[in-house]
Amino acid sequence: MFKKVLIANRGEIALRIHRACKEMGIQTVAIHSTADENAMHVRLADEAVCIGPPSPAESYLNKAAILTAANITGADAIHPGVGFLSENAEFAEMVVEHGHTWIGPSPAHLRMMGDKIEAKEAAKRLGIPVVPGSDGGVDSEEDALRLAKEIGFPLIIKAASGGGGRGMKVANSINEVAEAYNICRTEAKVAFGDDAVYMERYLGEPRHIEVQLIADGQGGCVHLWERDCSVQRRHQKVIEEAPSPALDQAAREKIGKTVTDAMVEMGYASAGTIEFLYERGEFFFIEMNTRLQVEHPISEMICGVDLVREQIRVAAGHKLSFKQEDIKLNGHSIECRVTAEHPETFMPSPGKICDYHAPGGLGVRVDSHLYTGYSIPPYYDSLVSKLIVHGDSREECLKRLDRALGEYVIGGIQTTIPLHQKLIHEEAFKSGDYDIHWLEKLMGLK
Repeated sequence: MFKKVLIANRGEIALRIHRACKEMGIQTVAIHSTADENAMHVRLADEAVCIGPPSPAESYLNKAAILTAANITGADAIHPGVGFLSENAEFAEMVVEHGHTWIGPSPAHLRMMGDKIEAKEAAKRLGIPVVPGSDGGVDSEEDALRLAKEIGFPLIIKAASGGGGRGMKVANSINEVAEAYNICRTEAKVAFGDDAVYMERYLGEPRHIEVQLIADGQGGCVHLWERDCSVQRRHQKVIEEAPSPALDQAAREKIGKTVTDAMVEMGYASAGTIEFLYERGEFFFIEMNTRLQVEHPISEMICGVDLVREQIRVAAGHKLSFKQEDIKLNGHSIECRVTAEHPETFMPSPGKICDYHAPGGLGVRVDSHLYTGYSIPPYYDSLVSKLIVHGDSREECLKRLDRALGEYVIGGIQTTIPLHQKLIHEEAFKSGDYDIHWLEKLMGLK
């Protein structure tokens, strides 16, 4: 097992990884920008190295600075967390070349699933259901118009290197295809440096269902059931729950087996998530996230598994410590992503935390790096906390979540806690009858 792990991230996920390492007897190295010198994971780590100024490009995305920090501290391995360089194949290769272990999947798998076109082709080969669409990229406006007639409407044009809801345009008729195609290519070039796009059928009222998995690359792969991430605003997840209220046991077992069989065939090793759109009883592959997910705690809560610990073990060459039959579905869990934003306008609200009280009690977990006196910097993602609750049933879980949100105090800034309090009392959410467009319609954004 590793003696020392460098955590190449910040915020709540860096703290989550630090805690897993400490429980495994592994020393930790925190990296940080000058803006994060007082961050909780920096204060708790065994060692800390400042790698640059606040700008992510000069700090958390600075490959050379991170590798230098790993070298000078003698770290055995690097855990990239989520975001930043967590799915960067080039960085993963550099980590290995410099004598460290990459706590994540192979660079080949990062590349395969990082390109949306190649990922879709791989999904087809592996027997994972996909949305009807173009076979590969669409190279011209003429091809776009021809393919549109074959695919049908509505359809969506997506950037091959896209993510986070950027580089996507919907066309509802043949008259809208050319403009949507050209706009999408332009946006993709600006945002990702790659104007390659592809097309697929646009599903009108789907749910966003994803399957959490962990594999060891030695023939072992286990799914931790599914999560429902359909409560979204502009393609950004707001609330997630596990299991999905839309699936029955037969459906979740079938898609879980499909995913694990595919990952064994692929030789995948590490944590990963296969994301689907689900409509009228059918699953359609969206993408694979080749890393830990922000919402991984709800899978941990319903399965009793420490995903970060298992991810570290697999990277160290161990086989999975459990089999599929060991993973029992236990109750229900919901996660609210609390962000430093106005609950109605979503304007960023960085600033100093003047008062902080986290909720507690049975079945309540808070993953957060906040503390009284901490100043939230304006340079990074606005996520400041994940409130996770677990109950024996969805009904119990909702009551517990309502209670926990009422206890949660984050003073000095605006947060989305009031938004979550509102959403969980909406009839559609209480009944579980919602889709990926529900929140935006509720807020008048559609």
